[in-house]
Amino acid sequence: MMGAALMLTSCKTSQSAYKQAYEKAKAQETAQQVNAPVEQTTVAEATTATPTQTSDNTPVRQESVSVVRMDGSLKAYSVVCGSFSVQANAEGLCQYLVSEGYKAGIVKNFDKNMYRVLVGTYDTKSEAVKAKDAFKAAYPSRSDFQEAWILLNR
Repeated sequence: MMGAALMLTSCKTSQSAYKQAYEKAKAQETAQQVNAPVEQTTVAEATTATPTQTSDNTPVRQESVSVVRMDGSLKAYSVVCGSFSVQANAEGLCQYLVSEGYKAGIVKNFDKNMYRVLVGTYDTKSEAVKAKDAFKAAYPSRSDFQEAWILLNR
């Protein structure tokens, strides 16, 4: 009788641990489906790419990208505020930025299989730098937006 009670107790403990792990995984999966960022560009990725620096010392990353979603045309310089491997996550951030009044767009770097969310696109580097600085200043508490960078489309 005592052995049966121990057996039921031990099954319940491992079943409870399994249930907790399952619920945690399910919550993470649900978060991914509601436009939570899955994979963002990490600092390591940004530093391994060779940024180009010009006279004003603002780094610029050169990438070959293709337009996925954008009102208007892609110009030489763009401000990137998010990078995702899942297009739905990029779409979610882009929709948020449009609702905030930005002319946001999405481009894809096929070499890295990453979707880049653009706050705006500009003819000159100086315009892009000003826009990046203004964007970062508008969202001081969003650490993800503080990582915004300049993309030079090649």
